[in-house]
Amino acid sequence: MTETAAAPPRNERAASSSRRGMAAMLGLTGVGVLLVLTAVGRVWAEGRVGGQLELSVSGSAVSGLPGGLALVALAAAVAVFAVRGVGRMVVGGLTVVAGLGAAAAAVAGAFDGSALDAEAGRKLALMSAQAEQVSHTAWPWVAAFGGLLLAVAGLVTLRAGRGWPAMGARYDAPTRQAKAARPAKAGRPSTPAELWQALDRGEDPTR
Repeated sequence: MTETAAAPPRNERAASSSRRGMAAMLGLTGVGVLLVLTAVGRVWAEGRVGGQLELSVSGSAVSGLPGGLALVALAAAVAVFAVRGVGRMVVGGLTVVAGLGAAAAAVAGAFDGSALDAEAGRKLALMSAQAEQVSHTAWPWVAAFGGLLLAVAGLVTLRAGRGWPAMGARYDAPTRQAKAARPAKAGRPSTPAELWQALDRGEDPTR
């Protein structure tokens, strides 16, 4: 008769689930940030001015929000391991907001022609110049998808982040470490022998 394998202990299952949640959050954040930052460096809009001169603008020229908010989400992912409890929930919420903001700004940039008009005016030295035959690439939508991944990473933090481990005591302030390492203060010496032992240790037995 074969023996049935025992189920893993509850704490092991919880630890495994915690590791999966952290891995999912970090993976979503990494991919989302990579997509957004790659997309904002590519051409988002193209056109012509004067019928001859070709124009193009990158995502960062159209809007600085997607790239900036992606970096905010990246910083929040790092901060998750430095805070606990309510602070971790705040960081998760910030990641959601940053991701949704990056996605919304990218979608708006997919239809925005003002940056191309500004580029036309710069090249012709005319404030009222407007680009013609304007077309938009797919890169704004790549950035929008990256922003949504960041928002999902924030939701994972909100859902499961309370159970994730934080940085150890070695990252605490030195004063806190010293206080934690300091033994509890003993009572006053009650015999001459204890008095001399306290003096040998450099303690003040009168306190």
